[in-house]
Amino acid sequence: MNSNLPGLGESEEVEITDSTAESEETQVDTAPDTSTGEPEPAKASSTSDADETEALPPDAPAAEAEVDASEAESQVVDTAGEAAPAEGSWLGQEAAEVNMPKRGDMLDGKITATSPTAVYVDVGGKTEGVIPGRELERMNRETLEMLKEGETIPVYVVNPSDVNGNMVLSFNRALEEQDWRMAQEHVKSKQVYEGRISGYNKGGLIVRFGRVRGFVPQSQIGPDRRREMQGETPEERWGAMVNEPISVKVMEVDRGRNRLILSERAATRESRESRKENLISDLRVGEVRTGRVVSLVDFGAFVDVGGAEGLVHLTEMSWAHVTHPRDLLTIGQEVKVEVISVDPDNKRIGLSMKRQEEDPWDTVATTYSIGQLVQGVVTKLTKFGAFVRLVDLPEIEGLVHISELSDQRVSHPREVVNDNETLTLRVVKMDIEQRRLGLSLKRVNSAEYLDLDWFSGDEDNE
Repeated sequence: MNSNLPGLGESEEVEITDSTAESEETQVDTAPDTSTGEPEPAKASSTSDADETEALPPDAPAAEAEVDASEAESQVVDTAGEAAPAEGSWLGQEAAEVNMPKRGDMLDGKITATSPTAVYVDVGGKTEGVIPGRELERMNRETLEMLKEGETIPVYVVNPSDVNGNMVLSFNRALEEQDWRMAQEHVKSKQVYEGRISGYNKGGLIVRFGRVRGFVPQSQIGPDRRREMQGETPEERWGAMVNEPISVKVMEVDRGRNRLILSERAATRESRESRKENLISDLRVGEVRTGRVVSLVDFGAFVDVGGAEGLVHLTEMSWAHVTHPRDLLTIGQEVKVEVISVDPDNKRIGLSMKRQEEDPWDTVATTYSIGQLVQGVVTKLTKFGAFVRLVDLPEIEGLVHISELSDQRVSHPREVVNDNETLTLRVVKMDIEQRRLGLSLKRVNSAEYLDLDWFSGDEDNE
């Protein structure tokens, strides 16, 4: 190309025309042939290639293709198909800042170096993060042993860049953050957490959930532990419970307020149901166990026999008459019971205390006979008769039917006898198998038993 004149020479025009023709030949039917075979008059231009392309006519497709190709080659295309910003440009700096860790981020990093005053961690950036010495001083021995060179640990970004340009990290905060996340998972899964009581305040117990401080309100303390509570001050009630194991469920997590509410009562209820299912599958009728009374109700007592509660019905407490369970038992008392029924479908266990005692009906069968005179105390009056407890064998109650009260017609037993009255009665019926004893008041002086009474009296005189 001749560049010593402001205009274009003949050879230059031919060169441009040839270049255009070559470019057109390289286009495979991409544009119509617009060449006239004669060179276009050239405009004045500078010596730059860019100016030369501007001198081409607007209808030259080959020249446009060259420009497009040149521009495409000047750009760096990333793997996503977009042009990457040039290094050092403001756009590149902005992209780098977007990828920089932010305050509060949780990262996994590899320990590159340790010293008594700092631990250096590679978190994948251009600069290493540092766990400062002031945090190391507050760590216990167990935590410090986790910080070994080459170990991968979780870290919490305290400050992406301090005044010295260092990224400040915290290992303790990262572990605590993991515990908060674990607490959130426990809320969703309703999983029971096994921990220890670390302290108390006036409202309840403190339980460490990992490194997070959880609170068990007094209303959420389990029934067994509540029964142990004594005294007026928190120390008197809960001081002895510190360091005891405890099972809890996470009820509420409020990270912003640093609030973690736990419940032993909910965990106890769930674990008790689980233990009850396992126990029911193992229990056998006739098995004897030692249990502890956990509650008293009008119709009986509930006894814990190893993780599950069974019912001792009022009629199974004693061979003697029992008006209310509290007449015989107290909460917390240990008793020996026999399993008399197991209902897996309804998860019910029937227990008996009296079957571990000597059966008084055996005494009735061996020492009592029809026609024998006995003494008894009236315990209950009904429309059909009076129940009487034997003086010599208080465990046995017999029935004086209304027809056996008097030779006269009786509308109600109260016309003849009164509650707590002591009577002399005659045995008129014995059914050991059905455990029934029939007594009579009207036959005490009956002539049919005179010989028996005389014989008995004569035997007594001997």
